[in-house]
Amino acid sequence: MTAQPLTSARLIAPDTVRDARGRGDGTGTGTRPRKPRGSSSKGIVAVFLAPTVIGLAIFTFVPILASIVLAFFRWDVLTAPVFVGFDNFADLFLDPTVRVAFLNTIAFVVVAVVLQLGVALGLAVLVQSAMPDWMRAFFRSVLFFPLILSAASASLMMSYLFNQDFGLVNQVLGAVGIAKVGWLTTGLGAQVVTILVYVWQNFGFSFLLFVGGLSSIPKELSEASAIDGAGGWKRFRLITLPLLSPTTLVASVMAIISALQIFDQPYVLTRGGPGDSTRTAVMVIYESAFQQLQFGRASAIGIVLTLLIVLATAVQFRMSRRFVFYG
Repeated sequence: MTAQPLTSARLIAPDTVRDARGRGDGTGTGTRPRKPRGSSSKGIVAVFLAPTVIGLAIFTFVPILASIVLAFFRWDVLTAPVFVGFDNFADLFLDPTVRVAFLNTIAFVVVAVVLQLGVALGLAVLVQSAMPDWMRAFFRSVLFFPLILSAASASLMMSYLFNQDFGLVNQVLGAVGIAKVGWLTTGLGAQVVTILVYVWQNFGFSFLLFVGGLSSIPKELSEASAIDGAGGWKRFRLITLPLLSPTTLVASVMAIISALQIFDQPYVLTRGGPGDSTRTAVMVIYESAFQQLQFGRASAIGIVLTLLIVLATAVQFRMSRRFVFYG
């Protein structure tokens, strides 16, 4: 039998074949060169982060720094800023309008936050009670709906409802023999309406937090305590509330921070009146800056309000060490 002649393809070394499929450099490695990925990935990350970082710098960090600097100047936009040191802060303690505004804000926070958390917790407990899933989802959506409304439009609607002459609330009261109430024309009435409107529009966020917190509590604990003879109120007080304390801390911190910055509701409903009964700290900031053109004074009030928010938050977290239980 004659030997079959070798072809050129059979004379090619296997390494060379792999090189031809890979790099083709004849080294025998058979791998393709890879570009360094570190520099390109960093560049891509920088491109995606740039809009956010630039936006935060322009619209958050720069205004904050400008406000801090401006608090030590007297500036009305029309003339050059004049350095006055701590005079803007000293004037705040001598201004009765500022004192009343901060006292109104603190009183509003105490009443509104307690009412908001109480209503949200009560409704969350009811929604999480025995009911069909579709009904639970319906109530969650309905109770959260006021939060997505514009604060200005909701307050404007409420100003018509509580109007002394043609408001629906006074018409209902008149139908049962109650005289018309000056909801927005008396100091106490305006404060009550402002609190009610604010709580109605903002309790939805706290409500969702409590619903999530209640859902995370094991049902076995409540069932075991019921077998031991504990009533509904006792189970709620000794089991539900302690296990819900982390959620309560978050809800209270968010509620207080939001309430200290209230502006839309009293401004649309009463413009801070009657008198100064519903004037708040943020309203004084707005009036000082955009009506009186005292930007240094407005910045000083803003810094004081920020420090008050930080202090309130720090006190809450300090107290949480004694009242919050984690599992």
